[in-house]
Amino acid sequence: MHTTIHLLADAPPQMLPARSLMAFTLASHIILVPLGVALPLITLIMHGYGLRKGDPTALLLARRWSAVMAVQFAIGVVTGTVLSFEFGLLWPRLMGRWGDVFGIGFGVEAWAFFLEAVLIAIYLYGWRRLKPRTHFLLGLPLPAAALLGAFGILAANSWMNTPRGFTLDAEGDPTDVNVWKAIFTPMFGPQYWHFVVAMLVTAGYVVAGVYATGWLRGRRDRYHRLGFTVPFTVAAVCTPVQFVLGDSIARQVFHEQPVKFAAMEIVWKTDTHVPEYLYGRLHEDGSVSGGIRIPQLDSILAGFRPDTKVTGLTSVPAGDRPNPTQATIAHWAFDTMVAIGSLLVLLALWYALVWWRRRRSPESTWFYRGAACAGVASVVAVECGWITTEVGRQPWIVYENMRVSEAVTGTHATGLWTMFGLVVFVYVFVFGSFLVVLLTMRTRWRLADEQQAAGGPVAGPETDTPYGPRPAVPAGGSRAPGGPSDGGRS
Repeated sequence: MHTTIHLLADAPPQMLPARSLMAFTLASHIILVPLGVALPLITLIMHGYGLRKGDPTALLLARRWSAVMAVQFAIGVVTGTVLSFEFGLLWPRLMGRWGDVFGIGFGVEAWAFFLEAVLIAIYLYGWRRLKPRTHFLLGLPLPAAALLGAFGILAANSWMNTPRGFTLDAEGDPTDVNVWKAIFTPMFGPQYWHFVVAMLVTAGYVVAGVYATGWLRGRRDRYHRLGFTVPFTVAAVCTPVQFVLGDSIARQVFHEQPVKFAAMEIVWKTDTHVPEYLYGRLHEDGSVSGGIRIPQLDSILAGFRPDTKVTGLTSVPAGDRPNPTQATIAHWAFDTMVAIGSLLVLLALWYALVWWRRRRSPESTWFYRGAACAGVASVVAVECGWITTEVGRQPWIVYENMRVSEAVTGTHATGLWTMFGLVVFVYVFVFGSFLVVLLTMRTRWRLADEQQAAGGPVAGPETDTPYGPRPAVPAGGSRAPGGPSDGGRS
């Protein structure tokens, strides 16, 4: 019998709906994560620039980005809460046996979440109500709170990849838990910094992509130039750093999770002088069809020498490794992530070269087309990174300690499929509402800008109350066009 079919037949019937539900909610939530982790820092960079230069345009952008940040956080609350419940509902044996070991990561993330909520509220409410300098200083802890939340989640995930900090008793249950070793596993450092820089890259390109699209549509005023330049510069500076970190984490996987590395590179047998396949499909007999074969490159990338020995999938029994289909999925996701990263490096170099030679942003239409696509491409790269991490670890939910099939819930598969359908329906509504809110804000902001361009009086970003309670309207009067009720631009 085909190995993949055989493994599926042996799996509990709850496995497919449970994994499908978890994959869908995680893939949906991670779309919001870059803005949650990195947008506060980008906003504060713009805010600080505006205060330092006395630039009302920069302050206007920072104020409007803070509104987007708040809406995104509210949506993230919904999707993140669903994920938290799913750990207990879908994988009760994981949490029951191992929760005492790696659960502290979720605890840290929960505290960071509440702290970030408070700080966002203070920052959003502080426009106009606080002195500009005080308001800015109170916003500075926001990026730290976002990084603390990422710290908790990545500590838990890196532990699942390289579990440490415990011993097993006669029944196979963990005892003598060492919290520090459980948090700071061999994969934690590479995985955390790779993730954080990826968030900066992705958020920078997503925000810049909005203004690049405006540039392509003829909006080439200072507002759009500044809205593009600051986030794109952040992303462009981080892109080559991310490429180096990506290479580092791949090499760490090679040492700590050799079977996962074999899946990522579709290496069937342990050998030296192993070729690199760009895409391609792995078959049951170990052959690879399609793709581009580059002799010896995989060994060179893994150990800087063509005679580096690379562990193959057949080094462990079939039940302890990803099947060929899973290996192919992980390999395609990994190659797609690397391909996107390479293109983003070229885009960043283009930007840096023009800036170095002419001290201004490029004016090529093709550059802005690339910048407009970079946001979507970087989100795809983030999704591919998580697919690589999670699919490449199969069949283990805790690497070499607990299989996914051992952790899955006992709930009937029919109930899980029903839950899956309900979650899809709710998420379509939630993300649709998110899009409608953003488009409504954009429309209001554009109307305010058109009124300002027409010569109407508009209050400055530090002298009105954009998103809190509105000042009273004088009796018999109306608000000035472009005043607090009008908002601003996107």
